[in-house]
Amino acid sequence: MTARLIEPSFWKQPLDDRMREMIGIREAGPFTEVPFHNELTGEDERFFAVTRYDEVVAISKDAKSFSSAQGAISIVDLPAEALEFFGSFINMDNPRHQRQRAIVAKTFTPTELATVLDSVETISREVIDGFCERGEVDLVDALAQPFPLLIICDMMGIPRSEFDTVLNATNIILGGGDPEFVGDGDPMTAILGAGMELTALMNELSEERRKNPTDDLTSKLVHADVDGEMLAPEEVAPFFILLAVAGNDTTRTAISHGMNLLAQNPEQRSIWQRDVDGVTATAVEEIVRYASPVTFMRRTLTTDLTMSGHDFVKGDKVVMLYGAANRDPRAFDDPETFDVRRNPNPHLGFGGPGPHFCLGANLARRELAVVFRDVFERLPDIEVVGDAVPLDVAGLPLVGGIKRLPVRFTPTAPTGA
Repeated sequence: MTARLIEPSFWKQPLDDRMREMIGIREAGPFTEVPFHNELTGEDERFFAVTRYDEVVAISKDAKSFSSAQGAISIVDLPAEALEFFGSFINMDNPRHQRQRAIVAKTFTPTELATVLDSVETISREVIDGFCERGEVDLVDALAQPFPLLIICDMMGIPRSEFDTVLNATNIILGGGDPEFVGDGDPMTAILGAGMELTALMNELSEERRKNPTDDLTSKLVHADVDGEMLAPEEVAPFFILLAVAGNDTTRTAISHGMNLLAQNPEQRSIWQRDVDGVTATAVEEIVRYASPVTFMRRTLTTDLTMSGHDFVKGDKVVMLYGAANRDPRAFDDPETFDVRRNPNPHLGFGGPGPHFCLGANLARRELAVVFRDVFERLPDIEVVGDAVPLDVAGLPLVGGIKRLPVRFTPTAPTGA
């Protein structure tokens, strides 16, 4: 059964079918050895899947023993050229991680993000205006995909003329090897090419903002100063890629899964829709818990260590499976039930507690709250009219995304946002 965790067929299943299989893996023990073949090196390797809540929390807190530096977002050690593009602080340990995160965090304070949070409302109206008269659309293409990425592009100061470039590149990077995005060639080559394209775009913008700063996030990043430390030119582009990829796709996947979950649980939709103001906060958290958009993060042991009766040795890889941990009955009552009023809900959908907790969690919460409120208000009878189409992944994906979700609704007039 353990090999199933790296088989494409496992991850192409509907969400609940996949998670039902995960129950047996989790209940067999907190750590499950998974053998796999490393296509980059040609060697047979293994990792340990971490499927229980307490162990994911403990590993997340112990960044000294569990390193991110060899690649937190890949099962295999990333090649040097990949780390060049995707080497933002998510793939770093202290002191480099602490330094970069402190500089970026200065631009993510509530005061600095106030303008961005206001733009969430505007962009939600704009995106819904773009399809509200059509009556039937693919929700991913019409809403879930453009909405969070437009926010990030506007926040960074990326011109709208470059939106399709950024969208195509992020689809390649997070598509899990889906041939629709990477084509027929080598997926790693396509991913590196997408990283180069985003890096070139961001390097050009960063240079312009150094000379002529505006009020966008790129200007703040290239001029941010924390105790005399500033981001080096080569550090800005990897952060943008992290934001455009992880920040965008988490919200995108949560919107798609959230709408599908409401279709599958009409009584929960009714509860939420009858009391949008009262239920939205808990409903957003429940979508993130239940769908767990980010599938995993990896750590590598820096020392021999015993945890929960298992003896790890230096160099062992552990892969924290957030979806499994977020349905651990040791941490959640009735975890297989989707409950929009669940409270408390200490889920790990934005990562575990510790130095790598998602810096953009509050922005993602705001995006989800606004977009579902607007959908309920403007498209109150929206319904899913076909099966959700998953990504055609080649193995264990970083994001458990939905590629298409057909919906139908009574056409309405644009607001003119």
